[in-house]
Amino acid sequence: MNSYPPELLAQLAPVMFVAGLDPAVSVPPTSPVSPSPMSKPQDAFQVLAVRLREALLAQRKVAIWQPEKNKSFQVILVDKDVKFPPRKLVPPDDPQYSTAHSPLSPLTPPSPLHPDGLIAPIWIRKHTTLVPSVFVLFLRIFEYPSNVSKPPLDIDTDREREREAEERKRDLELAAEVAQRKKITNERGIKLTVVLMASRRMLDDPSLDSRLTFIRRQSGLDSRAALFVLSPVSPSELNEFVRSLQQALYEPALEYYTAHSKRVRRKRNRHSQSVSTYPTQATGGLNIARPLRSEGWTVRYEYKMACFAEFRGEDEVALKHYQDAYEMLMIMFGSTAILPPRTKRWAEAKVLADCINIKIIKLYLYNNEHALALSHHNAHIRVFGDFSRGWGIGEETFEFWSWVARQHRVLAELLEQGTQSTLVLPIHKPVNTSTNLTASQQTIRSTAGVEFDAVRSLGINPSHALQHPGFYYYVAARCTEMRRERFLAIAEAELSQKPIALSPGYTNEKKVEHLAIINELYTKAYELFKKHSPASAQGQGRLTLWIAYRIAQTYYEANKFDMAVRFFERIAKNYRREKWNAMLRPLLSTWYACAQQLGDVELSIRLLVEMLGHDVVDSEDPSSLEEDLLAVLKSTVPSSPDQTLVVDLAEAQPIFDSDVIFWSHEVKVDEEAPFQFTLSAPSNTILSSIPFSRITFNFSGGVPPIAVDHEPSDMGGEVKVVRLGHISSSGSTQPTVKANLRWQPGTTTVFSGTLSSSEPSELKIKTVVLTIEENGWKIDVPIELHGKRSSANRIAKWLSSVNPLHFIPVYQENYHSTLVKHREHYLKMAFHHLAPAYLDEDYPICIELTNTDTRDLDVIINVLLQPTEIDEAVNWIVVDEERSSSLIKGIHVGVLAPGVSVTKTLHLFSTGAAGDRMVDISVQTRTVSRKLEGIQEEDNGKNDEQQHHAHDMMEHLKMFTIPTVEPIQVTHDVSYRRSLKSWSGPADLQTFEESFWDDRKGGEALINVLMSCVGPWSLNIESVEFERADNVHATVIDSSTNVNEGGVLEFPAEYLAGDEFSTSCRVSLALDDEQDVSQNPIEGPGRYAVIWRRVLQNGELGPKTVSRFPLPSLRPPTDELMALLDVPPKATLHVPISLTLTVRNCHPTRSANLTLHLEPDSMDSFIVSGLRNGRMPVLLPGSEESMVWRMIPIECGYVKIPRIKVIDRRKAIPVSQSSGEPGAAAEASTGDLVKVVDVRRDRRYATSARSDSESAGAEEMEGYGTILVLP
Repeated sequence: MNSYPPELLAQLAPVMFVAGLDPAVSVPPTSPVSPSPMSKPQDAFQVLAVRLREALLAQRKVAIWQPEKNKSFQVILVDKDVKFPPRKLVPPDDPQYSTAHSPLSPLTPPSPLHPDGLIAPIWIRKHTTLVPSVFVLFLRIFEYPSNVSKPPLDIDTDREREREAEERKRDLELAAEVAQRKKITNERGIKLTVVLMASRRMLDDPSLDSRLTFIRRQSGLDSRAALFVLSPVSPSELNEFVRSLQQALYEPALEYYTAHSKRVRRKRNRHSQSVSTYPTQATGGLNIARPLRSEGWTVRYEYKMACFAEFRGEDEVALKHYQDAYEMLMIMFGSTAILPPRTKRWAEAKVLADCINIKIIKLYLYNNEHALALSHHNAHIRVFGDFSRGWGIGEETFEFWSWVARQHRVLAELLEQGTQSTLVLPIHKPVNTSTNLTASQQTIRSTAGVEFDAVRSLGINPSHALQHPGFYYYVAARCTEMRRERFLAIAEAELSQKPIALSPGYTNEKKVEHLAIINELYTKAYELFKKHSPASAQGQGRLTLWIAYRIAQTYYEANKFDMAVRFFERIAKNYRREKWNAMLRPLLSTWYACAQQLGDVELSIRLLVEMLGHDVVDSEDPSSLEEDLLAVLKSTVPSSPDQTLVVDLAEAQPIFDSDVIFWSHEVKVDEEAPFQFTLSAPSNTILSSIPFSRITFNFSGGVPPIAVDHEPSDMGGEVKVVRLGHISSSGSTQPTVKANLRWQPGTTTVFSGTLSSSEPSELKIKTVVLTIEENGWKIDVPIELHGKRSSANRIAKWLSSVNPLHFIPVYQENYHSTLVKHREHYLKMAFHHLAPAYLDEDYPICIELTNTDTRDLDVIINVLLQPTEIDEAVNWIVVDEERSSSLIKGIHVGVLAPGVSVTKTLHLFSTGAAGDRMVDISVQTRTVSRKLEGIQEEDNGKNDEQQHHAHDMMEHLKMFTIPTVEPIQVTHDVSYRRSLKSWSGPADLQTFEESFWDDRKGGEALINVLMSCVGPWSLNIESVEFERADNVHATVIDSSTNVNEGGVLEFPAEYLAGDEFSTSCRVSLALDDEQDVSQNPIEGPGRYAVIWRRVLQNGELGPKTVSRFPLPSLRPPTDELMALLDVPPKATLHVPISLTLTVRNCHPTRSANLTLHLEPDSMDSFIVSGLRNGRMPVLLPGSEESMVWRMIPIECGYVKIPRIKVIDRRKAIPVSQSSGEPGAAAEASTGDLVKVVDVRRDRRYATSARSDSESAGAEEMEGYGTILVLP
C-alpha cells in the first residue's frame, strides 16, 4: 500500500485536539546546587500530565484496518495557542469573504487543484491533523497556599479576604483565556471542553462549586460536557476518566461532521441544478487547462460526504457515497475529453479511483461480505484493463502489469491486516455430497432458493471465492513476472536498436529491481500458504511447494545460485517422495544449471544421473543427457580418487524398468531357488554410451554377492540373458561373470541364476549396484529392485525361452523373495484310549510316538487341557506325577533314533458333570546330530539351550475330544412323615437346652436312592458306604447300607450296563419357627460313597475309583393344625383295641378351639367306648392333646374304622347369632375341618413337588383306613 497516499487509505475517526499537557521544560541551574540528602519528589500534576498524554495517545492509532465501532478519538497533542488553517483566503472582515473559496478549492488559483483537480491528499490531512472535531483544554485552577502553622479553628478574616480576591483575579484570567479559545472554536463549529486540574484538597473546598460556575459563565462554556475537574488519581482511574471523556464528547464530534456533510450536500444539490457553461469548444484543441466539469464536482462532493460519514462511523453511508464517486469516476475515465490520458489530472484521478476501490473493498469486508468485496476487486481490474487498452497501455506493456500487480498486492496486504485483527476468511470446503443431496432433494420442491443452494454446494468458481492473502501475493508476483518480461522485451529491442516507442515511465522502470520485488511477493505468499494450510495435511501443499520453486527460480535468475540450490534440495525431496516427476524434471534442469555456475562437479554428476531417469522434453536431444554426463566425466577428475561417489536414487525416478522374480515361493534347506532380475532401458533416452563397468548383486540370508563385469560383445536382440549360475550360502567366493553392460534404447537384459541356503532364511536380492567408471571417476548407482518409469501397472513376467521369445505371466503374490524352510520331520503319533471316559475315574491315554524320519529327533511333549463350558466341571491331567488343570509343558521324551517308538501315558481326571473334554497335544521335535548327543548329556542347561536353537525344530499338533459320561446315575425319591414322639409342653425346660432336638415341625424324611449303571462299560462295585454329614437342621437316623441281613455281603459285585441297585435312609429334621424351606432348603446330611473299578476288555479291573453322590436338599412341608390317628393294623374278633387321636397345634402364635364328632354311621363294625361329640381343651401354640377310644370289633375282615371329625371353631360364627334362634345348640356351630391323618400311611412330598390340594386329599383319604379283623 506504500504506492498510494496513506491519507487516502487510512481509516478515518473523529479527531480530538488536546492542549495544556506539554511536558515540563527543565531550566538548567545558573549556580551550582549543593546535593541534598533527599531528592525533591516529582510534582503530582507533572506526573498527571505525563499519564494523561500516554492514556490519550494509546486510545487509537492511525491504521488502515480498524473495524471496531467504539467511541474513541484520534488524539493529537497541540499547544494552547494552536491556530487553525483559514477557511478562505481573505479574512472574515473582507467584503469579498462571502464569494471567496477555500484555499484547496479548484476555483482558487493558488490551489494545487486549480483548475480541474479532484481531491488532494492534503484535504484529508487537513481534517485529520489540522482541524479537530473537539478541542480539550487542560488548565490548572489557582489554589491559594494554605497556612499550615495556624490552627484550623482560628479564622483570620484579613487572610480570607485576601484569598478570595486572589482567587477571583486568577479565575478572571482563566476565564478570559478560555473565552479567547472558545471564540476561535466557535468560528469553526468545534466543541470546546475544559478540564481543570486541581488537588484533592481543592475538591473538598466548599467554594469550588461557586468558582466553577463563575468560570463557566465568564468564559461562555456550554452547560453540557464543557467543564471537568480532575485531580491526581491512579492509572486505572485515569483510564476510566479518559474513557468517560471520550464518550461524553463523541456526540458533539458526530454533530460536527454531520454539519460538514450537510454543507457539502447543499453544495452538491446547488451544483447539480446549475448548468455548466464552460467553453469546451473553444479550448478543446488548445493546451489550456479547463475548469473542472460537473462530473468532477460530483466526485468531489461524493468523496467528501463519504469521508465525513466515515468520520462518523457510518460505514453503510460511506460505502454508498464511495460507490457513487467511483461510478462517476468511471464515466470520466470513459471520455478522453474529460480526462485526457497520461496527464497529471489523469494520473491523480487514477490514484483516487484505486484508493476508492480499496475503501469499498474494506467496507465490504467489515460487513463480512466477502463475495461482494472480491467481485468489486475483479470488476475494478477488468474495467481498467479495458480502459488501458484504449490508452495504449494494455497487456503488452509493463505499465499494465505493474498496475495489476499493485492491485493484487494491496488486496493481499488488506486481507493480511484484517486476518491479524478480526477478519475471518470463508472456508470453501465442499460439503458432503450424499448428505447434502439427500437434504436438498427433500426440500427442493418447496423453495427455489434451496435448489440454488443445493446446486451451488456442488462446486464453486475459484475466481469468485475469496482466498487467503497468500494467494493474492502469489498473483501479484506472477503479474510482476509478466511486468519484467515486458520490460526485458523493450530493453532487448532497445539494445538491438529496433524501432520501438518508449513509454514515459521506461526510464523509471530501469531503476526498478524486479527480481527483488518478485522474491518478496513469493516469500510472503509462501509464508501465508504455510500458515493457512490445513493442520491435517501431510507435509506441505502442492501450491506451497510450487511457490517455493518459483522463489528458487527467482534466485536463479538473480544469479543467487547458492540460495536457489538450497530451495531446490528441499523441494526435490517432496517431489521425489510423492512422484511429481513432471514438475521435478524442469527443477532438475535449473538445479543442474546452478551447479554448473557454482562449479560443483559432484552435484552436477548426481543431477545428470538422476535426470537420466526422466523422459526428455520434445525440444531436447535424446542423447543430450548422456553427452553432458560423459563431458563432465572426461573433463574433470575426482577430488578423492580412492573414494566412490554414490548416487542414491531411492526416491527418484528410476533409470531402468526393473523387477525381481523368484519362481518358487518357498524351498527347503539346500534346495535351489531360481530367480531372474530384469533391467529394461527406456526407449526415448539414449544410454548406450554410458560406461557401465560392473553390476553387483547383494543377497540376504548369508549368500555372498556376485558381480558381473562389462565385456564388449554383440548386442544381440531386444532381450539378452546373463547366466549367473548357482550361488550358495556355503560358498565363500563366487566367480566373476562377464557380460555386455550396454543398453540400446528399449532393450532388456535378464540376469538369471539360482540361490540356496543351508539354514532357514528369506532369500532375496538386497541391492543391485551399477558402477560407472571413467577418467578416474567411480560412481555407484543403486538400482531400484522394482522400479517403474511409468505409472502403468505391469504384470511380472518370467522369461522361459529366448528363441522363440516367450514370457510367462506371474500372478502370485510376494514373488520378490523366497522362504527357506527346514525339511519336515516325520513323526508318527498314535493315541490309545477306551472312550468314553467315566466321571471321577483315572482315565489313561497312551501317547505312542514313532520316529519315521532318517534323522535322530529330540522329542518334547506339551499337553493342554482346554477349559470347558460345562458348569461344575473340574478337570485335571497328570503326566509323570506332574499335575495341572490346564497345561503341562516340557515333557521330555528323549532322543528317538529312526524307527524307534516311545509311549507316554496321560491320565485325565474329570469330575462334576458329564460332557466332552478336549485335549491339545503338541509334540516338538528337533534334529540332533549324533556327534552332539554325548555332549548334550554332559552340558548344562545353557549349552542345551544353545543346541536347541542351533538345530531346526518342528511342531506336531493334535487335538482330540474325549466324551465323558456318568458311570452311575442316581435318582432320589424323598417323602416326609410327621414325628410320632410326644411333644414336650410349653413349660418344659429341656426345650431350652442347646442339645435339645426339636423335630416337631420337621418330622422325618425317607430318602430312597436308586443307582443305575448307565455307562457302556461294566463296573465292579466294591462297596457302597454312607458318609454322615449332620447339620443343625438334619441328622441321619439310620441307613440301609449299615444293615447286613443274614450276614451275606452284597459287594463286591459286577454290574452290567442297565443294572440297578437301591438304598435308603431316614433323616430327622428340625425346623426353626420362621424358617422358609421353599427358599432356603435344608442341605442333605450326608452322601453315598461308591467304590468301583472299570472292567476292562480283557477282564482285568481298572484303577480304583470313588464316586460320591450327596443326598438331595430337603424341603419338608409344614402344618398349622393336624390330627394324628393311631390305630393297630390288625385286631382279633371281640378283643378290645385302643384308638388314639392326637391333635397338634403347630402354629407359632394362634390357639385352637376344637370339637370332636364321632359319626354314628361309621360305627357298625365296632362297639366304641369313648367321647362321641364334645369339646377338646383349648390348644395353645406348640401343644398337643390326645383322645383315646376303646373299640371291640364285631365283624371279621377289612373293616373301616369309625370316622372322626375334628373342627376348629376359632373362626366359627354361632348359628344363634346369625339366625336369631335362641334355642340352637352349641354343637351346631360351624368351623374349619382339621385334617385327620392315619399315622400308618403318613407320607408327604416336598411343597414344590406336589400341590397343597393333592397333599391334603391324600392325607384325608388316608385318615379313614381299615383294620384287618381276624377271627
